[in-house]
Amino acid sequence: MKLSTWFAAGLFTAVALVSTAVIAQQDPIAARKDLMKANGRHAGVIVKMVKGEEPFDAAKVKAAFDQWDDTAAKFGALFPDNSKDGDTRALPVIWSDRAKFDAAIAKFKKDVDDNRAKAMSGADGLKVALAAVGKNCSDCHEAFRKPQ
Repeated sequence: MKLSTWFAAGLFTAVALVSTAVIAQQDPIAARKDLMKANGRHAGVIVKMVKGEEPFDAAKVKAAFDQWDDTAAKFGALFPDNSKDGDTRALPVIWSDRAKFDAAIAKFKKDVDDNRAKAMSGADGLKVALAAVGKNCSDCHEAFRKPQ
């Protein structure tokens, strides 16, 4: 019985991953907007903790870092050539200097990975970790995103 439960869970996960990939290929602009919205929601929670407006919550910190890691893994693939136009704030430099964009994503992933344990250590560590990870966000937005 346990084997069939694991098989069903594995099958469900595989179908979900394939479905996500298909949706991202069909509308990469929507997919990247969804990732950024999720990043923002998690960042909002973390900022409240850093400001002392909410108590430190390791589960919420883990969820944020998991989300950011997921974004780093998926984000680069969400900028195919056919997604330059449309309802997007992405700047043309993403496609004209792809190496620079890919390096920014890699730096974000490294900083998320390097600061995860620090963030999980408590409020003081979270402040330091958020500063490192957050700088990546602002640097990337400045270099690769049109202002509103």
